[in-house]
Amino acid sequence: MKEITTKDLALKLKNGKNISVIDVREDEEVAQGIIPGARHIPLGQIQDRLDEIPKGQHHFMVCRSGGRSGKACAFLIEKGYNVTNMAGGMLAWKDEVK
Repeated sequence: MKEITTKDLALKLKNGKNISVIDVREDEEVAQGIIPGARHIPLGQIQDRLDEIPKGQHHFMVCRSGGRSGKACAFLIEKGYNVTNMAGGMLAWKDEVK
């Protein structure tokens, strides 16, 4: 599974690239802050919301520490998606949140 550091993902977002970030944390976690522009799809809903995740696009998966987003990556890779896990999750994120 591919991984990206929080610093590298923050740089990609700052460079204005059209980046898809999917946050798989629960509602109460996201209420504490989410990466600007990220789409919130809790891990337990990924399977039922595949139609919201375009297959032809690369997606960066995010959670609190990297574990749940890793599970989401594994599931999506099996379904043919191009995904990368953000290592360290939001605990390691030092950039802007909304």
